[in-house]
Amino acid sequence: VQLVESGGGLVQPGGSLRLSCAAFGFTFSNSAMGWFRQAPGKEREFVGGISWSGGITYYADSVKGRFAISRDNAKNMVYLQMNSLKPEDTAVYYCALGPKYGVTPRMAEFGNRGQGTQVTVSS
Repeated sequence: VQLVESGGGLVQPGGSLRLSCAAFGFTFSNSAMGWFRQAPGKEREFVGGISWSGGITYYADSVKGRFAISRDNAKNMVYLQMNSLKPEDTAVYYCALGPKYGVTPRMAEFGNRGQGTQVTVSS
């Protein structure tokens, strides 16, 4: 299993970024996927997840209404669109593999994750 995130960077408050995660080495199309983040000195936080089919997405309250997860099963890609970014969104963002045929997996059900991509929100 390999997950490779990209798309991070420095953005001003109120701006947007789109993170991408390329998946290799497993059957992506029947796996739930998730996004996590970890800021310095803080515990890892679940950002949101997407069901194996892409039909269901769910989010942490802290990002609900601002972030959106999507996937392209033909390309083995999952995305995190982040809008209205705030300084408190600054963190390393990781995508993670969820269970096979998962619909709304709990945080503990996610396993392998990538190396992460840094997102910094600052003026």
